Amino acid sequence: MGISRGKIFRYLLSILFVLSLNFLIIQFLPGDPLVHLVGEEAYIHLQARNPSSLAELRAKYGLDRPIHERYLTAMADILRFRLGWSYQYGRPVSHILFYRLKWTLLLLGPALFLSAVFGLFLGCLCGRPGKNLPDRFMTPLFLTIYATPAYCLAFLLLLVFAFSCDFLPLGGMTGSAQTGRVSAGDVLRHLALPLCVLALHTTAYLTIIMRSTVRQAFTEDYVITAVSKGLKPRVVMLRHVLLNALSPFVTAMAINFGFIAGGALLVEVVFSWQGMGSLMYEAVLARDYPILSGCFLILALSVIGANVMADIFSTFIDPRVRDDAVAP
Repeated sequence: MGISRGKIFRYLLSILFVLSLNFLIIQFLPGDPLVHLVGEEAYIHLQARNPSSLAELRAKYGLDRPIHERYLTAMADILRFRLGWSYQYGRPVSHILFYRLKWTLLLLGPALFLSAVFGLFLGCLCGRPGKNLPDRFMTPLFLTIYATPAYCLAFLLLLVFAFSCDFLPLGGMTGSAQTGRVSAGDVLRHLALPLCVLALHTTAYLTIIMRSTVRQAFTEDYVITAVSKGLKPRVVMLRHVLLNALSPFVTAMAINFGFIAGGALLVEVVFSWQGMGSLMYEAVLARDYPILSGCFLILALSVIGANVMADIFSTFIDPRVRDDAVAP
């Protein structure tokens, strides 16, 4: 059991394409990164009085070399886990990314878990055939929530809690910066609002997907046969409908992982959560190309990794996928 060789080759080709596209996008961004490295006034002064200093800086950071040389160097550095040096922070990019990534995972991990659990349950609840009151009320609500961008939900939640609740902070990651002590409870209070926004938005999408899959499963012959045998509705749902609906549910979740992660990055900016989203926003403003390249690389590889995990999971729960994987 596993992934077929054809899929492995396609995934490797996708990784190469992502790495190449990531490099090219960063190289053609407007603006000179040296402006933010030395400051706007110093840049203008050096450009007018001492252009040789700017040339030395470009040579130091490899900005003066031809693009094909920079491309080959960038690919070799990625294989050695060297992602460059940040112009803005003056530190290795890998150190900055790993520090910010843990805060994004702290937000994204629980949000994905909660949305998967509630999406499965509510999707099965709304997908039952017949007169279904939960479906009549929850499906329009979830469609509205999913049609609203995650950052808009974040702004709405900020407006609500700004006037109604003083217990939950409206931004940041900790309120104890002055004392130098960071407690887990304080971090969790700051995590509550962005986690609620992301979990709610993702739950709405997964519930809609699961509802459609369950509705489709109830029209299949094997489910109709199980119902005609007089099996209890709970048994039909768990043994026949849910098991066959899990594979497309996980696949849809993996395919849209990039949108889910992208929503998390925007929510981070709204709530000033110092994760990958805030880091990318700061890097765009500062034209910090190595940071941007590292962020895009992690996001793209995460999407590919999510699809690989979905394929592996599908081979375990769906015999049809497993047979296709081992077929010559």
